[in-house]
Amino acid sequence: MVRTMLRLRPRTKSPLVLFACLTVLIGIAGCAPPASSAAQAPGERPSQAAGPGPASSAPAAATAPESPSDAALRLEALLGQHALLAADLMRGRLRKDEDFAQAANAAVGQNSDDLAHIVGTLLGDQQATQFKGMWSDHVAALFNYARGLATEDAAVREDARTKLVGLESNIADFFSDASQGRLDRGAARTAMRVHVDHLTQQADAYAAGDYAGANAAYRQSYLHTFELGHTLASTLLPPDQAGELNAPSWRLRSEMTRLLGEHVGLALSTLRAGATNNPDFSAALAALNGNTNDVTAAVASLFGGPAASQFMSLWADHLDLLGTYAVDVGAKKPNRREAVQGELRDWQQRFATFIDTATEGRVPAPDLAAALLGLDDLLLRQVDAFAAKDYRQAQDLANQTYPQVFGLARNMADAFGATVAARMPQGGAETGGGGTAGAPGSSTTAVKEAGPARSGPAG
Repeated sequence: MVRTMLRLRPRTKSPLVLFACLTVLIGIAGCAPPASSAAQAPGERPSQAAGPGPASSAPAAATAPESPSDAALRLEALLGQHALLAADLMRGRLRKDEDFAQAANAAVGQNSDDLAHIVGTLLGDQQATQFKGMWSDHVAALFNYARGLATEDAAVREDARTKLVGLESNIADFFSDASQGRLDRGAARTAMRVHVDHLTQQADAYAAGDYAGANAAYRQSYLHTFELGHTLASTLLPPDQAGELNAPSWRLRSEMTRLLGEHVGLALSTLRAGATNNPDFSAALAALNGNTNDVTAAVASLFGGPAASQFMSLWADHLDLLGTYAVDVGAKKPNRREAVQGELRDWQQRFATFIDTATEGRVPAPDLAAALLGLDDLLLRQVDAFAAKDYRQAQDLANQTYPQVFGLARNMADAFGATVAARMPQGGAETGGGGTAGAPGSSTTAVKEAGPARSGPAG
């Protein structure tokens, strides 16, 4: 087994390391009550009569009155999450993994409900009902496209594609009309068409065994759909309220939500592939490393290169331990939990001591180490659930991830304040203005694959 273990270097006192690392650690490790295992149509939520469904993917504070800027951020985050969940649903169908596809379907259904809720917040209940109908048909068509790929039925695939194009035009027109002309109809249709293209392209590549291409489209789909949420919010809110979205503090909240939301999706995808010995593991790692570079670039833009370098080291150490555990579990290596728990406890103590020093005692090391112990145990349980193909339990563990990240991204941006937020370039790190991970122009690998990628069709 070949892997990279990046050890911690002399510590920096950048507050970004504290908040960003804690955001990811806390976000990934949430848990929720078991969901119903009853069969559902694509995008449909589990029956409440059969048991409690997955926790809401909306931010934890969603029940409180929302400001317009909060609603805008939630729309961004939920649309970005939709892109990841829809791709996961399609991939489960391509692998002919019905249990996983059903768990992913429940998650897509919850996300669709949350999107309809935020549309209702912005436009009213009648519009929310209209949107929900179109969006549910959109999810069903994506599922059918994947079904056509999995069964090599070109007629089913083309019928689904035709329906998708029509539905996306209808959805684009719906939002253009709701904006009272501020959202150009042609531009909206083009944006929605690109959304369909990304999801179908990632499915085509995945079915063909082109996992690198599939994950490139996976990331592009997330970025495009998240930014589509920003465009929609900017044109649906009244002009005086939409102006709040230009404030540096709000832009930082948006950027950190985007980066950490993608990180969660890619981390879960990587752990899932490793634990279940799927052939897309190395491509998933590469995508996760790409996101890590983007996050580190954002750190550099806010606090400079030295802080970014230390952040990369901390981030990579933890991901490396978890990723290696997932691969070893997938390979059925014995006694891995005890060994990795020992290494994780060492990391927890070192990280907690660093945070204690960086915050001048505001986060005592013993308290943080105990919290990290519990969080990492939940992550290991998620790997074990994937390996056992208990996808309902794995999805239950993941369902708390996104809302926690969304809420903590806000706390992180608020903690930095407007002065730091103003350093974030417009458009984020991927535009080239966000700094680099390490030395200028460099691309750092945070986690190394544990073996060669296997090829072959996904289905």
